[in-house]
Amino acid sequence: MVFNFTGDCSEVSKGICILKSRLGYGLSSEGAKVNVIRRAGGLEVCSDGNEYTIKYDKKIHFFRALALLCEHYGEIFEIREEPCFKSVGIMVDASRNAVMRLEKIKDLIEIMAVMGLNLLMMYTEDTFEVPEYPYFGYMRGRYSYEEMQSCDDYADIFGIEMIPCIQTLGHLTKALKWDCGLNIKDTEAVLMVGNEDTYEFIENIIRAAVKPFRSKRIHIGMDEAWDLGLGRYLMENGYKSAQLLIKEHFSRVNDIITRLGLEAMIWSDMYFRSGSKQYEYYDMNMEFSDEFIKSVPKDLNLVYWDYYHENEKEYDCMIKNHQKLSEKIIFAGGIWTWGSMTINYRKTLKTAVPALKSCIKNGVETVFATLWGDNGNQVNVYEALYGMQLYAEMSYGHSSDREWLDKRFAACTGEVGNSFMQLGMPDDFGQTDDITANPSEYLLWQDILTGLLDKHINVKNISETYRHCKEIMKSCAASSKNYRDIFEYTYHLADVLEIKADIGVRIKECYDSGNITALENICNCELPQLKERTKAFKEVFRRLWLSVYKPFGFEVIDMRIGTLLSRIDTTRFRLMQYLNGEIDEIEELEQERLYYNLNMPLWEKTEHKKDLNVRTATYLKYVNAAYSSMGIDD
Repeated sequence: MVFNFTGDCSEVSKGICILKSRLGYGLSSEGAKVNVIRRAGGLEVCSDGNEYTIKYDKKIHFFRALALLCEHYGEIFEIREEPCFKSVGIMVDASRNAVMRLEKIKDLIEIMAVMGLNLLMMYTEDTFEVPEYPYFGYMRGRYSYEEMQSCDDYADIFGIEMIPCIQTLGHLTKALKWDCGLNIKDTEAVLMVGNEDTYEFIENIIRAAVKPFRSKRIHIGMDEAWDLGLGRYLMENGYKSAQLLIKEHFSRVNDIITRLGLEAMIWSDMYFRSGSKQYEYYDMNMEFSDEFIKSVPKDLNLVYWDYYHENEKEYDCMIKNHQKLSEKIIFAGGIWTWGSMTINYRKTLKTAVPALKSCIKNGVETVFATLWGDNGNQVNVYEALYGMQLYAEMSYGHSSDREWLDKRFAACTGEVGNSFMQLGMPDDFGQTDDITANPSEYLLWQDILTGLLDKHINVKNISETYRHCKEIMKSCAASSKNYRDIFEYTYHLADVLEIKADIGVRIKECYDSGNITALENICNCELPQLKERTKAFKEVFRRLWLSVYKPFGFEVIDMRIGTLLSRIDTTRFRLMQYLNGEIDEIEELEQERLYYNLNMPLWEKTEHKKDLNVRTATYLKYVNAAYSSMGIDD
């Protein structure tokens, strides 16, 4: 493909040059003529067989149209699209250890451009430089002013708005752990409301956060401050309700925002919890008093975040409740990059489709997908590309039809959609109605000898399941043009789990039954093999991490894998002691295995699993149990 762009090209010419290699076209005065017309409205791209025409309103529409043109090059076609949202994009978690490299952020911006996504947030609790506080983001890979300014300049080429995303109340454990944070700290993660030093701190971090960016919008967080007012504040001031503290604190922060000429958005959950009789966020029977409604500033952007519900009516209800408090509602959905070792596309699709339909129907103007990195950012950001494509297509009026989605994904990334869907295989056993189940994580990290979660493992032929996963990942890696390393990572994860998933269960069974031959085989063959596979997994994990993220943060993964390797050695040592007659029993194996949660054996279907709060709480217990068994505190 060789093109000759004519017409209203001045503001998109840089982007045209940048995207040549990504979309596979050349530029020449002898190339196929592309008439570029800037006018109000959505986007239109067409061909009459002789020349092409692109009509666009915003810059981002042009680059989506350009990708559509390349996809249909050589055809006679006409495509018209009217965007459903003013802003649609993603929020990348840069606070759970993984801080994307500058060149990878720019690469992601190019992918967003061809998809048609025009909003990017880097979620930075403390991972950006604040001149007044040298310990803020210390040894965390924090972004410099120059780095963020460079990203904003690059995003602007394609019409993508970068919005700073920070925290001004809770989620500040990493920043407050230093001695310099003592005077502004209420609890481990929450700032001291009412303290003048607190508001000096907040103003300084807001100034630093917005300085690199063109946008006047800023996300100031304020979510999940569970123990607000229950630490040092309680000792010094006595008890005050969370509702009053939120109101007081936001008033002070909003004064700063107004004085700096900014437009703030906050996560809405603390407002909703303080207004709920059950202190629940997703309270479908929420009723606000007139006084409470009047207390919410009308210029405040409330971000309704919901990564869980699968019913459009529930989203309708929550959006309408938000609209009672503010006319400026923003929706944040989730591409499930958190909670496991691999992405969860089953849950992503089941939640995103009804959520986006509801947002379109209820007139929400700004939508973004969160890419959280809970538990240390174990899932690589590029695994989320297929979910980003889903958000893009539905945002331009298309259905979630997989055939259309896969075609667009191939055009924008050169990849096979089904291959990305398969990345969730290590968690997909098809034996539970809880599609947020995360066996790959706790089966990997839990201790072999103490087996706190062994009682939950009653899946037959689990090794064969992971062996099949390896075969699929090998095939996906071979067909991938740009992301082979992601599939290799998942391959090596399955390679480890092929042995480790049930090795603790099998060791216990052999020990209890006195099967010495089988124990000797595990000790002399399987455990050494598991160690070698774990080393290989570490190598591919490290290579993938360092290619996408700054090195800071990988030490957490390194220590987890190091602990796993050490415990493999100790397990073999203990078995050898027993097999050689040095000890009469293995005390760890004498202990009866119990369910970690008596009410919810993992592989059984229960009515409790349908309850969101029970499911989420149980997931956290499983993860924490696995980490606790390894002596890890993240």
